[in-house]
Amino acid sequence: MGRLLLVATLAATLSGCASFHSAKISDLQHRPNHYRNHTVSIDGVVTSSWGVPLVPFRFYKVADETGEVTVLSDGRRAPVTGERVRVTGRVEDVAAIGGRAIGLHLREEDVHFKR
Repeated sequence: MGRLLLVATLAATLSGCASFHSAKISDLQHRPNHYRNHTVSIDGVVTSSWGVPLVPFRFYKVADETGEVTVLSDGRRAPVTGERVRVTGRVEDVAAIGGRAIGLHLREEDVHFKR
């Protein structure tokens, strides 16, 4: 029974890792169908950060050497302009027209601030 539990736990852990991978922002933009509804991680610098009063969401843009993407956060603290971050989140878009993603963004699941 103990071995079965160990195998089940290991399988669940590995399957969770299989859906998570690092990506360049240009990869997300050029192949949105490949990444849509998958969890990815990006590294970059925050280029802008904003929120709307009385709305629990915050937005910020992250840029790497290949492009820039908007991140939607429901966290308590959105990073400020100039901070280096590693963002893990689900790739989403508002719509797709002719195979082109409109409103491509990352829904933040976790953010790490780099020093």
